[in-house]
This record gives sequence, C-alpha cells and structure tokens, in this order.
Amino acid sequence: MAAAKRSPKNVDEYLTPFPPEVQKTMQRIRKTIHRAAPLVEEKISYGIPCFHLQGRAVIYFAGYRSHIGIYPAPRGTAALRKELAAYEGGKGTVQLPLEKRIPYGLITRIVKYRLKERVASKSEYGTKS
Repeated sequence: MAAAKRSPKNVDEYLTPFPPEVQKTMQRIRKTIHRAAPLVEEKISYGIPCFHLQGRAVIYFAGYRSHIGIYPAPRGTAALRKELAAYEGGKGTVQLPLEKRIPYGLITRIVKYRLKERVASKSEYGTKS
C-alpha cells in the first residue's frame, strides 16, 4: 500500500518542491494577488494555495510541470473573455505556460473581478462586506 501524499500546511510549504525559477514565478503571482486584494488571507484548500476573504475563496493557483493554473477564471465575462481566450484552460480555468511571459496584469484584473463577484454575492444574501 502506497503512503498517502501529505498536503502542504501553508503556501510556503506548497512552493518548496518546485524548481527555483517556478518558485520565483509563483511568489510573484502570490504578491500580485495580495497587491490586487490586500485583505485576502492565504490557506491551502484542495491541496493548493487559496486566497480568501471572510472565509470565501476569491482565487486559487497551482503549479504544474509546464504551466500555472489560475482558478476560477471568469472566461464568460465580456470584460476578460478576449484576454483569456489567448490561454488554454477549461470553463473556469486559465493555464499560464511557464515558457511564456506570465501576464501579471491579467492576474490582477481576474482577482479584482473575483472580488467584485464576492462582494456582490454577499450583498445578495443581505450581508455587508
């Protein structure tokens, strides 16, 4: 029986196994997320870094062999549809290839869009942010 893979306790621990250049890229993505959303807190959720606000997920990212995934990506949103179309990914994901320049400005726009969604959805439930 194979030993179960241990989930990282925090984002720093998550980044440790990656090659130094990939760690550097993911640290910059992490800083970009914090600049775009200074009040978010970090945790590990589903085994990957999650940035949340008041207990609700805003954005996740994950490292892979050839790309970094950003979740959820608002592909159906008119404001970001054209930019996101340049990247592979599923309905709610975007894959940023490691061999190409990482679009940190796009990451900022995704985070800000997700924050607006979170604030709007809280208001729908009668709570204030």
